[in-house]
Amino acid sequence: MSLTDLLPKDVSLATAMAICAVAFVSSTARGFSGFGSALIFMPLASSVAPPRLVAALLLIIDFVAAAPLLPDAWRKADRKATAVIVLGALIGVPVGTYLLSVLDPVTTRWIISCFVAALLLLLLSGWRYRGKDHAWLSVGIGGLSGFCSGLAQTGGPPIVGYWLGRPIVAAVARANIVLFFGASDLFSMVSYATSGLITRDALLLSLVVGPVYAAGVAFGASLFGRANEKVFRAICYALIAMAVIFGLPVLDGILR
Repeated sequence: MSLTDLLPKDVSLATAMAICAVAFVSSTARGFSGFGSALIFMPLASSVAPPRLVAALLLIIDFVAAAPLLPDAWRKADRKATAVIVLGALIGVPVGTYLLSVLDPVTTRWIISCFVAALLLLLLSGWRYRGKDHAWLSVGIGGLSGFCSGLAQTGGPPIVGYWLGRPIVAAVARANIVLFFGASDLFSMVSYATSGLITRDALLLSLVVGPVYAAGVAFGASLFGRANEKVFRAICYALIAMAVIFGLPVLDGILR
């Protein structure tokens, strides 16, 4: 089987190479900082391929890449607190998935661009929730993150902003985040599969893009502790902003 045999009919070799390049850059950001891949990947990849395809693709390759982190997260996480916030994702993921499955590609791209821009502003603000724990708030944060994940795999910032602001040990907060996204991704896999979004095309394309994505995660992880974190995060934020701009449908006639 040749490389071209793994590509969907509407994805050329040049497009696949572009997606691989975006995957490497976005996964490098994820490997270094632990999140941010979808905020770079989705606006750019959905501008050259159908949003439904690239969302399913990102879900598959990221789910596989993150799976080895789950056993350690299960041991260290506050599983009771995480279970409450996971309840929100159980509601939010199917809603986001439904919109992804029924909206036309251009509308979906506009929504993705606007969502990513809003989430970037949230990251730049440095927001951390430092109030009291409330079950309804945890479920709401989980629901918002789940909705973003179902629509565009961009559920990171609300959860990161919430958990990192809690008065708990950093290792526990990280484990909670990893465990939440393990559950959220599982919900997304089921929701995408039942909605017909996990297609043969997405699975085959993941065989092409997946190794590149994994290499980027490993490369980003290798930079952690050696690169200046403030500089690297600034670069990541700049890449997200560029992804939003270059991914805008209104620029299709100029950039593509």
